[in-house]
Amino acid sequence: MASPVFSNAQEFKADPLLADQPSAADLERQYQAPSAAPGYVVTERMSYQGVINKTAGLGIVTLGLGAATYVYVAQQPSALLFAFGAGILAMIVGLVAAFKRTPGPALVATYAAAEGVFLGAITVAIETWADVPGAGVQALLATGLTFMICLWLYRSGKVRYTAKLNKIFMIGAISYLAFSLVNLGYMIFSDSNQMFGLYSVEIAGIGVPLGAIIGLVAILLACISLIGDFDFIDNGVKRGLDKKIEWKAAFGLIVTLVWLYTEFLRLIAIFSGRD
Repeated sequence: MASPVFSNAQEFKADPLLADQPSAADLERQYQAPSAAPGYVVTERMSYQGVINKTAGLGIVTLGLGAATYVYVAQQPSALLFAFGAGILAMIVGLVAAFKRTPGPALVATYAAAEGVFLGAITVAIETWADVPGAGVQALLATGLTFMICLWLYRSGKVRYTAKLNKIFMIGAISYLAFSLVNLGYMIFSDSNQMFGLYSVEIAGIGVPLGAIIGLVAILLACISLIGDFDFIDNGVKRGLDKKIEWKAAFGLIVTLVWLYTEFLRLIAIFSGRD
């Protein structure tokens, strides 16, 4: 499953013909395939460098607008509601891009820009309301470090995105989504004034906020998602997909990195609130 961007994208699945021992049916499919001819062979294929370049470009857009929003909202608190509107736009554009087989650069860049504005706004909000100065920088460093560790684990072969890992992720992701919806309802309909709703409730007997446990589990799920992203991108390159698919691959990585950042940001705020 990995990032929702890749969950239903068959083109990112491993090609049985690339396995060490393809089945007789796979070999028959290869034999019956049309011979190379104009219009059949893709001349510009997906590459690792292409995905890296596009991911870096989208990352710069997100970080740049995030930093600009951070500075502006800090000076004009009234702009906070407008900035949160960007979060709704990011969600809508993200859903559209996720269901398109080949989302174009304009659509993906719009998502990155809207997400940057939203992240800048929530960073100011948490640093101000939760009184956690520097939380944004800490979350950004934690996200970058986690990305590098996950990439190293995948490239070294120490971790592979297996069917079992996919099953664990699916169960965890569905459970996390259910908890998030319950927490949203709790924050809307209860008279609690806790900033993170159920996340701020302490577990009886151990005195640890529920959000600390949920946050660590969410970060683990995001790490599994990153491993899955790397695996699907690897399969896409090996299958020789069209170069336009690089935009979808880069978009998927940005979605997972945004998830990681927001989880780190909330976790830092929760732990800082216990000091």
